[in-house]
Parts: sequence; C-alpha cells; structure tokens
Amino acid sequence: MVNTDIEAHAQRDGGQVALRTATGALSYADLVHEIDRTVARLKMLGFDGRRPVAVLCENRAEIMLFYYAIARLGGTFVPVNASLSAAEVAYLLEHAEAVVLVYDERMQDIAAAALAAGGTTPGMTLDAFMGTDAPACEVTPVNGPLDPFLMVYTSGSTGKPKGVAMSQVHEVAGNASLIEMWGMGPQDVNVVALPMGYHYGLTTATGATLQSGGQAVLLRRFHPREVLEALVQHRATVFQGVPTMFAMMLEYAEQNSLEIDLSFMRLLISAGAPLSTELHERFEKRFARRIDDYYALTETRPIFGRYWNDPAPVPARAIGKVAPGAVVKIVDPEGRDVPDGVEGEYYVRGPSATLGYLKNEAQTRELFHDGLIRTGDLGHRDSEGFYYITGRSKDLIIRGGANIAPAEVEQVLAGHESVQNVAVIGVPDEKFGQLVAAYVVPRSGTLPADEELKAWCQGKLADFKIPAYIVPATALPLGNTGKVDRKALLAHWMESKK
Repeated sequence: MVNTDIEAHAQRDGGQVALRTATGALSYADLVHEIDRTVARLKMLGFDGRRPVAVLCENRAEIMLFYYAIARLGGTFVPVNASLSAAEVAYLLEHAEAVVLVYDERMQDIAAAALAAGGTTPGMTLDAFMGTDAPACEVTPVNGPLDPFLMVYTSGSTGKPKGVAMSQVHEVAGNASLIEMWGMGPQDVNVVALPMGYHYGLTTATGATLQSGGQAVLLRRFHPREVLEALVQHRATVFQGVPTMFAMMLEYAEQNSLEIDLSFMRLLISAGAPLSTELHERFEKRFARRIDDYYALTETRPIFGRYWNDPAPVPARAIGKVAPGAVVKIVDPEGRDVPDGVEGEYYVRGPSATLGYLKNEAQTRELFHDGLIRTGDLGHRDSEGFYYITGRSKDLIIRGGANIAPAEVEQVLAGHESVQNVAVIGVPDEKFGQLVAAYVVPRSGTLPADEELKAWCQGKLADFKIPAYIVPATALPLGNTGKVDRKALLAHWMESKK
C-alpha cells in the first residue's frame, strides 16, 4: 500500500533521485530494488512480519528501506528516536515486543545497554543486516493495509511513552493530504534534518516527499550550518523543522554575518511548537523567505497549514486553514460548538488517524470523542477560515518540538533518596520554546546540588528531558482537587524572573 506510489514513480522515471545522503544517492529504480533486497533479508533472518522490527539510528536511507520492506511484509515497523536513553529504548523494545533491534555503529553504546537491560529482544548491527545475502522471494503479507503498520512512540501526560499505531492506509492518506496542501511533486527537493525516529521526520517530511515523487536529502542530524549549506548545495525547494531549528539557523547566520540566498525555496514549514512572531519576522528579514506554520498530532495528521496556491496572506499568529480531508470542531468546556472568534478547545481528525495506543484500551477510548481527537489545544477560528492556537489545556511540555511528560520526569526524580516530593513544569525559553523546571521538596530540608540531581537523571531520561532548572521548595501548591497546582508554580516562576 505505501509502496504503490514508489513503484509507480520507478516505472515512470526510474532514474529520478529518490533519496540522497552524504554517501550517495538512490534513484527510484534503485529504491525499489533495495526494498526488494531488504524484504529478502528480513525473510531470510526470520523477521517475517509477525512481530515488530525496531530500528535505532540517526537519519539514514536504510530507515526508509525498512519502512517500505516491512510494509510489503504486512508487518509493524518501530522507529526508535536516536536521542533516547538506554532505559527508554529498553522500555520500547519490551512494550512493542520487538523481534529484533537493528542499530547502526553510532548507536552501539545505547543499543548494547538497552539490550542488556533484561529484555528478550536480540540486537543486530545495521552493517550485519545489510551484509546478509538473501535470494529474492515471494511475499504474502501477514496483515492487511488497515492493520497496525507503524508504531511511533510519543510522550504522554501519564508518563510512560505511548505506542501510537498507524495503518498503511492512514499513512498514505495523511501524505496525500500534505501533497495536495503543499503542492508537492517530482520537482521538489526536501532537505530532511528532522529526526526520522519521530513521525514528523519519518513520514511528514521523508514519506510525503517520496510519495509525491520528489527527492529527499537526508542529513544524519541537525546542525544549523549543515542545513543551510545543504539547502544551497541541493537547491532545496522544501524544508521542514521545529521553531528551535529555525532559531538556530537564524542565530548561526547572524553570528557569522552570512548572507544566504534562499530565493529558490518555496516552502519553509514549522511545526511541533508555537512559532513566535519575532522569529517569523527576523527570519524573513534575514533570508527573504517566510516560515509557514503547520499543525498536526502524532495521533492524527495533517490538521492545519497554508495552501501553496492560496493567494490570501495568512494573518499574524494564525496557523493556517483546515488541511484537505481534516475535520475540526472548537468546543466550550460543556462540549458545545463555539462561534467564530470565540476561544474553545480543538477536537480534530485528519486523513491519517491512529488505530489507538498499543496495550492501552482505556487511553484509546479516552482519546476519541464522537470520532474526533481531543487535542488539549485552545484557539479560535476567524471569519476568513483561518485558525489560531492560543494556549494549551494539557500539562505536556514541548521543548524544541519534542513532547515531555512531567510525570515521566517526576517519577525519575522521586526515586532519588533525598527527594520527598517533586513537580515538573515547562517554563518559557526563547530558543527552545519551553525548558523543564523541577520544583523539589527535599526529605531532610536540604536539597542536593543541582548537578547531583541532573546526574541522577542521566541514563534514565533522554538528555532533552533532564531539568534545566532545579528549584528548591518547602511544599508544593495544591488545587481544589488535591493535585499539584502547576499554574501556581508557573506563576511563581514568572514572578521570580521579573
């Protein structure tokens, strides 16, 4: 199903470049051939699609080979974010019941520690996998196109990462909507620096580009200099990122007094966190190219964006219009639709919507409300059909586009012998949008040094989840329900910074 368009592009123009990396390029004909070889290797090694295959590496063309090959087998693909700690990787492997973890040499230490953490999943290096000689074989998919195909793990408000299940049908539908909204096609070159362990980098950026017949240029990781150089070198027409990426690209150009011509680009797209008006204006002034907002959830996409052929300018602070095939309601606390201009909570469903959370029927039932997904985001619609995000009703922290569950960080800190109680909030930051701040009540009245508590988190949490700030507290404020009043903590933080 997800292979259909790739194979059609190979038949139409097999010589067109599909994937480009620092080590070479794959045409569409090459891509189809390498997918066939990857299918044969998976079958030869006993990974026939009946249990999930997990892949841990920085951005590489091989990630897409696994993506399409596992789709051919009717199996489930689990991309693992390369920034996770060994403990977090171990949890994902156990939770997904992966049949194997394939990893590249840069992930050797993390993979070894994760595999040694007591689970039953075996490991295999990417070089060993790609070096397996396997003859071509017939394939009978073990599952259908509406069964779970992609299992993306994302932080949730309850702490442990959630496995978000997507089918092949929904992957294709989500990409088709993006292709229509952004006018993507064989003429496009998309530089991908977003991590492909996330849905945004894997599917919204790379998958949609390939489904449209364009070229995806994969960078192993994000670095502002490397991205700017790649945009110019490859005459990129598209780049997708999170606000932090654009801020770092802008800072790099400003600090080095660089004048970079991006006039050949037609789409610069930001998602994952709010993009400030200041960053919008500074970036456009520096590069003479505006950044367009895009909105989606891991659970459903796309929802809002700017149509490539819409002549109406997007108003300041608006996030765009409803994407093709998406359904949006804005409701008040009682669940009633609100009129234009009135703030409410977004309930949405994009062309691609999750099948549910792996091994969590209760959370899956809570996710959907009359077929729509409760986002936790607040906003309104104007009379011209543009939508605005004005706040959040959930506790999730979004640091540089990555979700962080306060409960997950709190659980780790609470395990320290000197911590009696802890509450974690997101606090404003100009570069990352939000940073993690932990209010900690010590057991003995004396709080350990910040460095000790941060060191305690090392290896238990991904680096981006470790608190940037440790704030001593004698007690935590409680709301009427007895729960920690995070709004009061944020108010305390803001007052302390005046």
